[in-house]
Amino acid sequence: MSDKPIVKLYFDYKSPFAYLAFEPALAMAEELDVNIRWIPYIIRIKGKGERSIYSEWKVRYSYRDARRFANRRGGFSIRGPRKVYDSTPSLLGSLFAMRHGCFIDYSRQVFSRFFDHRLEIDQLDEICILFQELNQDTSGFREFAEEEGLELLDRAISEGEDDHVFGVPMFIYEGEQFWGADRIWLLRERFIERGPKRPE
Repeated sequence: MSDKPIVKLYFDYKSPFAYLAFEPALAMAEELDVNIRWIPYIIRIKGKGERSIYSEWKVRYSYRDARRFANRRGGFSIRGPRKVYDSTPSLLGSLFAMRHGCFIDYSRQVFSRFFDHRLEIDQLDEICILFQELNQDTSGFREFAEEEGLELLDRAISEGEDDHVFGVPMFIYEGEQFWGADRIWLLRERFIERGPKRPE
């Protein structure tokens, strides 16, 4: 078993800021010799008509900010969603991908396709097609998604509630929270300050 320090990272594929955090988190883990424990977490979002005008303004601003950050990194598509998504099928896919060693490739595709309007993350059939394109055997995916996967996702969400997760991406290192793609520098700073704690 690896003795590398562990950073928890809660994510949801419908979050543009989780998308922005994905590659920097991978780079940080490699640079600082850290294991990231990716944990799927469903962010509950109210639909239009269910939220105040102030929340509407905040959503619009958030997407503008996300595009600004994307443009600073060379530009990649972050288009606003067509509707309020239940990301459960895609998150079940993430757990299946972890088990089959293709989580990174799977996540890159889910994020990029969703924010370019090429993937409906609430459709199990589309997740199956994506796995096929990644040359993964999908024969057990539907069964996994209907039984064990749901149990694992429920456990992940319960763990997130225990960790007081209120948004994603949420990094947790030694019990300390770091929320947002723009807080990775703080996490790096804290990690370097404390240093890796390894067995004697």
